[in-house]
Amino acid sequence: WKALHYLSAPQWEKALKEFDAFEGLLRQEGIRIQEFPKSPDLSLDALYCRDASITTDHGIILCNMGKPARSPEPEAMHNFFHKSGIPILGSIETPGTLEGGDVAWLDTKTLAVGLGYRTNLEGIQQLKKLLKPYEIEVVVADLPHYRGPSDVFHLMSILSPVDKDLLVTYSPLMPIRFRNYLLDRGFSLVEVPEAEFDSMGCNVLALSPRKCLMVQGNPITEERLKQAGCTVLTYSGEEISVKGGGGPTCLTRPLSRTFK
Repeated sequence: WKALHYLSAPQWEKALKEFDAFEGLLRQEGIRIQEFPKSPDLSLDALYCRDASITTDHGIILCNMGKPARSPEPEAMHNFFHKSGIPILGSIETPGTLEGGDVAWLDTKTLAVGLGYRTNLEGIQQLKKLLKPYEIEVVVADLPHYRGPSDVFHLMSILSPVDKDLLVTYSPLMPIRFRNYLLDRGFSLVEVPEAEFDSMGCNVLALSPRKCLMVQGNPITEERLKQAGCTVLTYSGEEISVKGGGGPTCLTRPLSRTFK
């Protein structure tokens, strides 16, 4: 856990209870859960399964991890997708890097991607090439240095879509041009306060439009979501989320959604 830059050692039994409760919340919402198989090649970070792939309407894009310790994850996912009959659209290849936490769908034809320490320009160029035949626009957001290369910082650290016109954002770290682009497109922003950024108030999983799942301990953001017309569910994530820097979006890799 130290080499992976966790805040402290996860407590195994407590982590298992948290994860069981997390999955229980998903199941009670009628969500079908599939689990990626275990592998001795994977690190503790593989818990955050969002990062190794991107889901599109045209197949899975396998990522190439910007964090070297996570490099085996895309191949492990490839084996699962192949056995499950899920089509693969393509892969990001070295020297390109791209992680799933750096991308967010704004609509069916627009994908936002963060350019930072985990996703580089070559990875973004490969992503654009894979999506160009489907006329999908890739919008690039230049991410800040913030705490440096070793930190867990993705685009989805500061942006979570929760409806077709509503985003949860942490504006102090949001690129100005990208933030203005979102406003010009008509998005409303639920602003996360500084006090709730490190506790992952900005990492919110939309179970359906305006039905949100987030880590407990972010009351201001939770209330602002409710004021925006959202229903909010919370889970205890001290072990599975806070220590490793991965909220509910990170813990899941949605494979099928209906967009209305």
